[in-house]
Amino acid sequence: MAQMQAFAVYSDRQPSPTPRTRSSTESSVTKSSARRRDSLQQASPDGQDEIVPTTFDESALRILIDMDNGVNCILDRIKQGMASAREAAVFLQKRAALESDLGRNMHKLAVATASAYAANECKAGSFSAAWERAMRLHETIAENRLKLSANLAEMSDELSSLAKEIDRNRKQVKDTHTGYERNLLESEANMDKAKMRFDGIQDELERFLMTKEGENPKDARQTSPQINVKRGPMGLGRVVVKGGGMLLKGKNPAGSQRQEEDIRHRLAAASDVFHRASLECQGMRQEYFNLQLPKILRALKELSDEIDTAMQFHLSKYAYLLESSLLSDAVTLVPKEEGDGPGLKAIMESIDNRTDFKSYVQNYRIAHPNFPRTPRRDGPPEHGYLPPLSAYPTPNRNLPSQHNLPSSRGPSDRGGTFGVDLVEQMERDGGQVPRIVIKCCEAVEKYGLDVQGIYRLSGTMTKIARLKELMDRDVDSVDLDADEWTSDINNVAGLLKMWLRELPEPLMTSALYPGFMEAARNDVDRLRHIRLHERVNDLPDANYSTLKYLMGHLNKIVRHQDVNSMTVHNIAVIFGPTVFGSPQLFNGHSAINGVPSPGAGGAMINDMGAQNKAIETILERYEDIFVEEAE
Repeated sequence: MAQMQAFAVYSDRQPSPTPRTRSSTESSVTKSSARRRDSLQQASPDGQDEIVPTTFDESALRILIDMDNGVNCILDRIKQGMASAREAAVFLQKRAALESDLGRNMHKLAVATASAYAANECKAGSFSAAWERAMRLHETIAENRLKLSANLAEMSDELSSLAKEIDRNRKQVKDTHTGYERNLLESEANMDKAKMRFDGIQDELERFLMTKEGENPKDARQTSPQINVKRGPMGLGRVVVKGGGMLLKGKNPAGSQRQEEDIRHRLAAASDVFHRASLECQGMRQEYFNLQLPKILRALKELSDEIDTAMQFHLSKYAYLLESSLLSDAVTLVPKEEGDGPGLKAIMESIDNRTDFKSYVQNYRIAHPNFPRTPRRDGPPEHGYLPPLSAYPTPNRNLPSQHNLPSSRGPSDRGGTFGVDLVEQMERDGGQVPRIVIKCCEAVEKYGLDVQGIYRLSGTMTKIARLKELMDRDVDSVDLDADEWTSDINNVAGLLKMWLRELPEPLMTSALYPGFMEAARNDVDRLRHIRLHERVNDLPDANYSTLKYLMGHLNKIVRHQDVNSMTVHNIAVIFGPTVFGSPQLFNGHSAINGVPSPGAGGAMINDMGAQNKAIETILERYEDIFVEEAE
């Protein structure tokens, strides 16, 4: 009950407009707590106003005041918080050491590797550039690790300093509480001693008065109702009044009077001492329970809140820093913006081994002009010397194929469009794709995307011959939007196939034909795609740009297969023989004197399936083979 009254008095004092004076210990604790709360209330990285709540919990303070061992309870709680802070500081310190070792070792490895690569005879070209950029990315990641390590080490030091400061302030508040409690206990002990002294003198006076009346004190206490001596300092006057009549009954009135006065004098002095001790103890008790105990509990609760809040703040900061570091590494490896440069995967994919090898061979020939003697390539014809065979066979101009049929035009007519070398046409037209290809494809896309069986159905031969004559004379003067040609768009589609068949060299080139066939016969889809992609990249520039434009056009045709019924397979069956042609070498069976050798017919049939499979795969992987490079 006294504690409840003490808290009521303390609560009444809180709204007082005049702040009470703090002790030096409390002031230092409160100032440090306020500074740390101000730091905790700063804006968070996510834009929130407060990372962790810092409001004081008055209900918890009320519970502590009502407890008999509230001070010990909060002291033990602070000890737990300090132990947790120390363990967290140790963890952050060790984690910082790990990140520091990783960052330093990674940076050292990247720098040493780059230096060693430059010092040794390693590959040059795109591989060297990609390797150098990859090492720079590793240096960036190492710098991120070192930044994280520095932040974690700083957090560890802050937690360690916080635990020491909280421990020091805890001891100060504990010593202050111990002093107040010790003083109150001493005052209570003094009051008890004064009371015992007063009770003893009062008993002595009572016995004296009973003896003076001639009664046995023990019997008088049991039988005599006249003598009523009230104990305590307030009963002293009554004893003195009642004792006034007793003095007349003694045998030695003078001696009894002096003895009684002495006892009463000592009793009055003991009463004053007891009264002062009681008032002093009561005042100290009221001050302790009404003021000092709530003040001490509030200071300890603030220390507990301070270390709890700081712990939560640092752990939240640790999570934020770790997340930021990992995201920074991810952005370094896979940049979000194009201006940030390529990521590690894009850097590795930028390696062009074929171009590097060609550059290496050219540079090697220049750097080693006087190479030691090697076997002669030329030999005397009279000794039956035969020139070495090429790795890939070249077309035999004597073979009567659709790519080597004599043109109806003479040498003076070679400035036309049909039967003219692809490079020559592009140099003459000044573009990357021949004009006739662009003109025919645009017309088919404009009028033939929804035509049933486009490219599969043949047009009218007389119309195609008429259009060929016009195109061969002047491509730009022909208007394919005229009704003559739009009425049956298959004539334009047939003309485009005729132009491809009459090229002196097939669009896919005879030199690369065996490589295409070998790649097309691969049963693994992914590997077949990769090998065909490599063969497409090996095409000459004119053939590559024309094939890219043609495949883009056919891809649009396939996208309308629900209407025109031209699937990827149907397109491949039509354009496979058209772009590959009839090579000189068929699966190991060569032509002899312009006539295919025995067994070449079966090889041609096998190659037709591979031709179709090659075009089908290229069309299915059109985006991967062509569009990605263009972007």
